[in-house]
Amino acid sequence: MTDRTFPSDFLWGVAAAGHQVEGDNTNSDTWFAEQVVPSVFSEPSGKACNGYELWREDIDLAKGMGLNAYRFSVEWARVEPEEGTFSEQELDHYEAIVDRCLEVGMAPIVTFNHFTSPHWFAMRGSWLDPEAPALFARYCDALMARFGDRIAVAVTMNEPNLTRLLSWIALPDFVRQLERTTLEAATEATGVPAYRLANVMLPEEMDAFADGMAAGHVAARAAIKARRADLPVGLSLAIVDDVVVGDDASVRDRKRAEVYERWLELARDDDYVGVQNYERIPYDGSGPIPPADGVPVNQMGSAIEPLSLAGSVRYAHEATGVPVLVTEHGMSTDDDALRTAFIEPSLAGLLEVIEEGVPVLGYCHWTLMDNFEWVFGYGHQLGLHAVDRQTFERTPKPSAGVYAAYVKQQA
Repeated sequence: MTDRTFPSDFLWGVAAAGHQVEGDNTNSDTWFAEQVVPSVFSEPSGKACNGYELWREDIDLAKGMGLNAYRFSVEWARVEPEEGTFSEQELDHYEAIVDRCLEVGMAPIVTFNHFTSPHWFAMRGSWLDPEAPALFARYCDALMARFGDRIAVAVTMNEPNLTRLLSWIALPDFVRQLERTTLEAATEATGVPAYRLANVMLPEEMDAFADGMAAGHVAARAAIKARRADLPVGLSLAIVDDVVVGDDASVRDRKRAEVYERWLELARDDDYVGVQNYERIPYDGSGPIPPADGVPVNQMGSAIEPLSLAGSVRYAHEATGVPVLVTEHGMSTDDDALRTAFIEPSLAGLLEVIEEGVPVLGYCHWTLMDNFEWVFGYGHQLGLHAVDRQTFERTPKPSAGVYAAYVKQQA
């Protein structure tokens, strides 16, 4: 703990994503890809955390931790289950979440697209479809028309750079092949020219996908601002704290150019840039340096480094010149003692960045509870609460208490 404090208007929150917690997101592209054979997803999401029904309880959990912000995503596949048809019932559902956040004194940070999209959108080729940006903007406008006057921050899309970032991870060849066969199976099952998802991407299509998503962000930002010019709008980026060991920065700089550069340039026209950080990776002139033997690692195999958050925030601000919102930060581990020890030094490092003059709007820990972690299924744990897979009971971990105590001290 420290006597130094964050700004009085700092946003303290947790982050969650619809598909990962809600369950039964049956009209989405990811749900469909989970069911095909073969599938790169290790298991289907199923009921997830049953968050679609238990959303009030989850908001109350976050409020009970003393937080003043709650980041959640709206599922496009629920709101627009068929192209051009918007569900009033689902708009009511998400509007109720916004209103409940306000009722308990938490700022609603709304992500308009957190990887998943409607099944019909994937059948059109997802972000490869020239009409995709306009379709996304129309959906964003529908959300703004319903509850845009009451949200605190708009995140247009989540980690559009993630698949490019993952291309720098030495995954086994069979995983890359499984991604391809998953898309082939989905394409064959639907009978369309190309069934595509934003979170299962072919290397040869990554640039075209990025073009579509970048245009989608710009179109969404315009639609949101047309409804409410004062609303802070940005997008969140997956940013590893890439550091150089020695004097050869060529590999690190090549990674930055491939993974972050176009998105950070795009963010210069936004109100903030969302930073999502989970690790630090050191590079020399030959490539990434693996952790030394005996060093504690997370479930992704990288060394645990609390100061990675500070490094990523500095880099994002230097590259964009706009304020930073930490939209995600946490650790994938089944050992909550590691997470407990990780939180305070991470936040202390973030405070140092603020004291250096970097404008940081807030911090959202990923995540409120253990949930569906995409291709890893339920095998990775990042939650401050455990979830019983049968009863869906949420149980706080010691790390939830540590985070809550830190926030309380800042009040």
